[in-house]
Amino acid sequence: QLQAYGGGLVPAGGSLRLSCAASGMSSSRYAMSWFRQAPGKEREFVAAVHRTGGRITYTDSVKGRFTFSRDNAKNSVYLQMNNLKYEDTAVYYCAAGAGVILSAISDSRAYSHWGQGTLVTVSS
Repeated sequence: QLQAYGGGLVPAGGSLRLSCAASGMSSSRYAMSWFRQAPGKEREFVAAVHRTGGRITYTDSVKGRFTFSRDNAKNSVYLQMNNLKYEDTAVYYCAAGAGVILSAISDSRAYSHWGQGTLVTVSS
């Protein structure tokens, strides 16, 4: 089970840190990711790390502003979001997938475990 939290209302240019806690599973054994879904739009990839760690993959629109991290000791992953923009407004979901290959790291279909989502609203 995954539980995401930390969303809220923030002005443009502000920051938020999202957290995702895993229970009943060891997050270190999974590829972990963040996706988001804006109103009226499809779910889109934000960032992910492969099970083996190492390189973190980001979608282009958040590079340089968002930072993905994981703490295996706390069985958690985080998304530090800086310089938020209005277009970052969305429900953010964390997801975990077993056996996700690098070429599929940004594909939502590769993930079998999803958190409930946390709403991030950026005011312009």
